[in-house]
Amino acid sequence: MEAVVPQEITTELTQILANLVLGDNKIRSSAEKAVNDRLAHTPDLYLLALAQFAIAADTEMRSFSLVLLRRLLFRPPPQQQPKDPRMTLYDHLSSQALTTLERLLLHSLSHEPSDSVRRKTVDTICDLANNSMSRGRPWHALQAQTFSMTQTAEAGFRECAFRVFSGCPNLVMDLQTDAVLSVFQKGLQDSQSVDVRLAALRACVSYLTASDPHQLSQSLSLLYPMLDTLPSLPNVHLKTFLSSLTPLCSSHPTLFAPHLPALLSFLRALIMPTADSGPTPTVAKPFPNTGTSFAFPPGQGQPQNDEGDAEADEDDEKEQVRKAALEFMVSLSEAKPSLVKRAEGWTSAIVRACFEGMGELPEDNLDIWLEADPSEDAQDENYPHVYDQSLDRLACALGGKEVLPPAFQYIPSMLASYDWRLRHAGLMAIAAIAEGTSKVMQIELGKVVELVTPMFKDAHPRVRYAACQCLGQLCTDLEEVIQERYHQQLFAALIPTLEAPEPRVHAHAAAALINFCEGVERDTLVPYLDPIVERLLKMLNPGAEDGKQVKGYVQEQAITTLAMVADASEATFAKHYASIMPLLLNVLRNANSADHHKLRVKTMECAGLIAIAVGRDVFRPDARTLIDLLINIQNSPVDASDTLLATYLIATWAKICQALGPEFEPYLPVVMPPLLNAASAKADVSVYDEEDENYEREGWETISMDGQLVGIRTSTIDEKCQAFDTLVIYCGKLGGRFGPYLTQSLELTLPALQFYFHEGVREAACMLIPLLMSCGKSSGTLTPQMVTASLSKLILCIQTETDPSFVTSLYKSFADTIRVVGIPSLTPELSNALMEATKHQLQTFADKRKQRSQRPASELEDDQEDMAWADEMEGFALEDMEKMLKMLDGQHPLLIAISSVRLLGLNRDDDDDDGHDG
Repeated sequence: MEAVVPQEITTELTQILANLVLGDNKIRSSAEKAVNDRLAHTPDLYLLALAQFAIAADTEMRSFSLVLLRRLLFRPPPQQQPKDPRMTLYDHLSSQALTTLERLLLHSLSHEPSDSVRRKTVDTICDLANNSMSRGRPWHALQAQTFSMTQTAEAGFRECAFRVFSGCPNLVMDLQTDAVLSVFQKGLQDSQSVDVRLAALRACVSYLTASDPHQLSQSLSLLYPMLDTLPSLPNVHLKTFLSSLTPLCSSHPTLFAPHLPALLSFLRALIMPTADSGPTPTVAKPFPNTGTSFAFPPGQGQPQNDEGDAEADEDDEKEQVRKAALEFMVSLSEAKPSLVKRAEGWTSAIVRACFEGMGELPEDNLDIWLEADPSEDAQDENYPHVYDQSLDRLACALGGKEVLPPAFQYIPSMLASYDWRLRHAGLMAIAAIAEGTSKVMQIELGKVVELVTPMFKDAHPRVRYAACQCLGQLCTDLEEVIQERYHQQLFAALIPTLEAPEPRVHAHAAAALINFCEGVERDTLVPYLDPIVERLLKMLNPGAEDGKQVKGYVQEQAITTLAMVADASEATFAKHYASIMPLLLNVLRNANSADHHKLRVKTMECAGLIAIAVGRDVFRPDARTLIDLLINIQNSPVDASDTLLATYLIATWAKICQALGPEFEPYLPVVMPPLLNAASAKADVSVYDEEDENYEREGWETISMDGQLVGIRTSTIDEKCQAFDTLVIYCGKLGGRFGPYLTQSLELTLPALQFYFHEGVREAACMLIPLLMSCGKSSGTLTPQMVTASLSKLILCIQTETDPSFVTSLYKSFADTIRVVGIPSLTPELSNALMEATKHQLQTFADKRKQRSQRPASELEDDQEDMAWADEMEGFALEDMEKMLKMLDGQHPLLIAISSVRLLGLNRDDDDDDGHDG
């Protein structure tokens, strides 16, 4: 193909690209600068040169050119600040350059000999086509060429044609449906290439996902050939096909309705590869110890040969297929609970498959498990978490009425099994389903407790560990209910387990005690306080009676549990104060090595919580000692490996302030500088290209935003949130004494109302504004400008906010601010702005409620709970809106509008079903 750019441009770019792929950072940086300089001045020439390289260069450079072209086309021009930030290099290309670019890429698509390079051509073409069409520039030549390529004799080109349809479904959305279905069906039935069938399947999924209701109704027949691709596939391909189909479960679950019986028959064999052919085992013998209904992997340590390696590979492929099939079924259950509930045997098949998977643990390695630190246990990575998680998701989607009967068809027999792995699986199963089935489980909770508590005396330590896990989860998911009704049975099981001979077991019992304490009434806990504290102190004290060194993680857990016990028992904990506080202070004096980082911060937290629990008078004699130790820690050189220290320091200072109240004022100069620094932190954000493979980093959360992958450093924003929570405590406890820091705090608080990276920061800022106003009023440091700025910012946020729960917080903050400051009436400017913002919110709520009420009945069944939740959140916002308006004017005209919007809410009857589908 003839050159489209001058030779000198090609020669120069050849050298630049060669430098870009070098490992030398200096040379590569220089090459990146050269690329940016050329693109800033003549983007047409250099982008077209890249496209030409994709045709004429060697294989490696063709591939690299396509990747680079895709990255560059839709990024902002270098060294420019366009008025519209959405303007990209593509938008600066002339029409002629775009036509040439399209022609070069189409040539690459139809002539590229390398499969891997041609797939990169597809990726670049799809990006170009999608962005072009969104800008009103159709690409008819691509449409025609892609359809033509589906008929070519070479399988690689047919595959890439369907890859284009998959990546750019809009290419076919305006064509005759019958013609599109005919082409797709032919691809699904391609007899020569499994890759073509897979690409066609993905194209079908993209097409159906993008279809409007009319197109969808005309395309139902496509499901038959799509599902027909599955039965004949070997395991090596079946996982990928199932994973490609799974997104359709979430986007259009009703498409699978006519196929559910056949799907269940097919999928059951995949998720229960050892199961009998019937829909469920018999009630009498759900998991016989012999036969084929519950087989485990062969024993470890058998000699391997080539045949054995092949069998291992085959087993791994089966396991991958099993997980993919399970994910398909669970995803469909989550998307359309009412659909799968009508499919007889669907729920029981998933439940049983999860139970089988959870029971497939290695028989040996107990000694390794016992010695391992739980946070560093390599075996934990091999635990079949996917089955626990699938069971949890199923229970949350379908509810207790659907999941508990099949689950407890098996669980009692599992807990009575001779095999510890089944006993372990039974306990973990109860823990997994507790959240989703909690409302129905409450009815039979006594029987569940009777099943679980005897397992604390099991001979196998991993079963006792699972019992702790199960009980802890039950205390969380049935909080207050299980503690109130069955505290005697639970303590009778937990307290002796704090003295279990295995550190991992007694530490986990202490962890379960935390879950218990989070939902227990003080009077319920107090009778058990002495034996609990006695055993926790034994776990904490290195001079144990048996002379063995206490493991670090056991000490950390004991301290954490002591803190929670103190918090739950409140002032009653004072009797144990003299035994515990000296130990904690001693730890803070001596635990300075890197190995003790976690122990030290847990000790700080525990000391703070105990101080709150016992009160100012009991704590006061040790307050100065603890504060001096904390100041010393705060002023010590920062150890880069101690990532927890700053966070725990802020939290501990807040607890000491809560304990001492006004007596904490002298220490504000010590604690406020690092606190204000943490509160002023900006979000640490990185934007990644889709090609980046290293965007998943520890301590970062990745979200998709405006078509880009955005990484946010969670530790930074979590620390910012904690800083604002602490400001709320200081300001609330110290009142006017916090006056010297009013201006700085308010300057940080008002922008934080729009810190969209963390809801906790925004909520704390809402709470803080009226507290700061009160502080300023008490200390005489409040100015009219501060009040006006605060109210104006709150009104602006009300005007733009879309989350009804945060709208509630904004109105409450506004009303509290008015009340604290004592404003009899707003200025005309503020009043008009508030009314406009309120009218906007009322109109938004009215529109949303009308839309929900007009939804067809067929859609309501599965979304009723979500709709009820949205209705409830809006109701809270309307309530606070009404309170605020009545403060200003008891006869305010907008009060009638609020009542009208409230009447648009859902008319629903409360029932007892606990499924997430209502």
